[in-house]
Formats: sequence, structure tokens, C-alpha cells
Amino acid sequence: MTVRLVLATHNAHKVTELRDILGDLLDGIELVGYDGPEPVEDGDTFPANALIKARAAALHTGLPAIADDSGISVDALGGAPGIHSARYAQLVNGTPRDDGDNLRLLLENLGANADRAAQFSCAAALVLPAQVGPAVAAAREFVELGVWPGSVLREPSGSHGFGYDPIFVPDGLSVSSAELSPDQKNAISHRAIAFRAIMPIVRRELL
Repeated sequence: MTVRLVLATHNAHKVTELRDILGDLLDGIELVGYDGPEPVEDGDTFPANALIKARAAALHTGLPAIADDSGISVDALGGAPGIHSARYAQLVNGTPRDDGDNLRLLLENLGANADRAAQFSCAAALVLPAQVGPAVAAAREFVELGVWPGSVLREPSGSHGFGYDPIFVPDGLSVSSAELSPDQKNAISHRAIAFRAIMPIVRRELL
């Protein structure tokens, strides 16, 4: 028997990417996209925002749901942009939400600072919807966090990936994450770490 699991995103690319990341860990599980309303992500941490999205998808569909929230945190910027990574330039300058603007603003704010340490973080959340009837049960929630340490380049390099990938060099490598192939990135990224950590819980609870 195959069970359905909703990924709380309207981005079809993310569904495909997660299928690639998880591979055989999805055996017996059908990962499907989400077509419901997007909730307001007003949490103050990556886990909080991931749970907000997973709760909304579980409530709307009645199915188990997973979601993630991720971003880059730069030590010399006090952890910014952090949870605001996707809308960094929009919040600071009022510009439209755009990856290029976000990246340029981060480099501008970091300037010539010698401390380039940073990390990508991803929180993966699983929400099992509440059950009613003979087997009444409250919703159950789980979260795992993946951290990918590295440093920020002084200028972008590479054409793969998205967001801040062109300026992030993972620890132990000499190239940006935008210079890694999709398979290479999917093997070691913060998203891969977080979702591979939560999949044993998913399989335990659903299968």
C-alpha cells in the first residue's frame, strides 16, 4: 500500500528536488504537491515557519504534510538575513522580492569584512493531522534541523542552484554551491540533511 504525503509548496521544482534527495526513502510513499492557500509565515525561527506551512497543508488536505523553511545566516551580520532570506531586499529597501537583489544586498552589507563565516539552515517539519471519530487523536508534529556551514564569497561564482548559492562556499570545498551539480548539492545540502533526518520519523509514523 502507498500512502500520500503532501509537500507544502506550490513550487513543482521543490517536489522534484525532494524526490531526488530522498530516493529510496520514499518507498511506499507518494510525495504530492500542495494547491491550497499559503499561510502567513510569521514565526521567528526556521522550525516555527516550517511548522506553520505544514500545519496549513495538513489542515487543508487532511493528509500528513511536510514543509521546510530555510535561509542563510551570516555571522558578521548578526545572523541576518536568517528567516528573512527570501525577502531580504524587499524588507530593507522595499524592492520586489528577487534573488539577485537579496544576494547583492548581502554582499553590500558584508562589505570587505574579513569574517565571512555563514551557514545555511533548513528546518523540515512533519504534521500528522488530527483524527476524529472512534480513534480521536490530536495532531502530532515533528521538526528536524539541518545546518550547512561555510563562508561567503566576495562575488558570485557559478550558475547552478538559486538564491544565495553563488556566494556560498561550503566548508571543506573550494567552489560555491552554485558550482556543484544538482546531484552533488542534493547529497550534502542543509535541505538534504534536514529531510533525511526527518524521514525515519515519517516512515515510522506512516508505514
